[in-house]
Amino acid sequence: MNTVVLRAEDSDKASIIRMNGSLFLGIPVGLILLFFLFSCAVFREVTSAEEYYSLGMAYFELGKYAEAEKWLNRARAVDKTKVASEYNLGRIAFETERYEEALRYFNRILTKDPENILALKAAAYTLIKTGDLAEAETFYDRVLALVPESADDGYNYALILFALEKYAEAETVLLKYPYTLDDNSDAILLLARSQNKLEKAEAVDRYAQWLQNKTDNMVRYEYAQLLEKEEFYARALEEYRTILSALPRGASSGGAQAQGPERSAIRFTIGRLLLIADPENQEGITELGQAVDEGFNDTAALESLLEREGVTDAGRDDIRKLIAGIQEAAERNDAESSGAAEESKADVEGNADQAGK
Repeated sequence: MNTVVLRAEDSDKASIIRMNGSLFLGIPVGLILLFFLFSCAVFREVTSAEEYYSLGMAYFELGKYAEAEKWLNRARAVDKTKVASEYNLGRIAFETERYEEALRYFNRILTKDPENILALKAAAYTLIKTGDLAEAETFYDRVLALVPESADDGYNYALILFALEKYAEAETVLLKYPYTLDDNSDAILLLARSQNKLEKAEAVDRYAQWLQNKTDNMVRYEYAQLLEKEEFYARALEEYRTILSALPRGASSGGAQAQGPERSAIRFTIGRLLLIADPENQEGITELGQAVDEGFNDTAALESLLEREGVTDAGRDDIRKLIAGIQEAAERNDAESSGAAEESKADVEGNADQAGK
């Protein structure tokens, strides 16, 4: 998935000194730059704002943010390097998770230069970090007004709109960059999800497009649910079975890194779908039984099937038996747990009596 690039190119960044010979091989460029800057400072007092700025950026590149802040704060006292210094001080505050302070730096730039795209992007991304998505939206709106051709910024803007549940606006922004949808899988998926939320049939094709080059059981599950909703039962069943075949017993559809329905829940979904598509076929009841055997215990979900139009009387009887089996198993587990607790309590009391003697 694409992300907002906060560290954009800065025209005021200190130039890199290139050295010939083997003496400097393996030495970081930042250290070389610092060596020469401090060498110059030894022979004369460092009074140039450009030198302060160069020192600050050299320390920034080395990740020495405290030193970088010291020199950049000196550099920003001079108009010639003020804006660049403010921007990079904001970057340092961001890198060190001082987001409110970072915003103050970026906003100071925008007060004087409302069309500074770097500051607008940086402020927007910082607001995302603080959770102020509504305000971040306004900044990205300003960015796209200035650079409407920026597909990356459009995608990031659409992400915020989606998070704010502005699905129609997210779709509109993404469709402004059709060429991006040919090679940006993240944009394709975001568009599919936006259209799904809008209950648009086009979402089916977008999910299918994404799944041509990607494998993710959670996304496939979303796709299968959409197919079922659109009454493409055969295709939905195929997708559910694909998910099931990819999951080892006890695994979730999202794998170790994502949350998703367990294998037993997928099995239940297949059974439910078969009951809807072909209630006379016993295969749906068989799948439900296997779901229960694999640990499915949502009696409310099973009870909802009893109200389904088209389910036969024999099918309802089988479902009631499954519900009764789950309830009996739960009662046995409760009894065993209570017995174990009582036994443990008795052991503790017995040990206490022995200690007292």
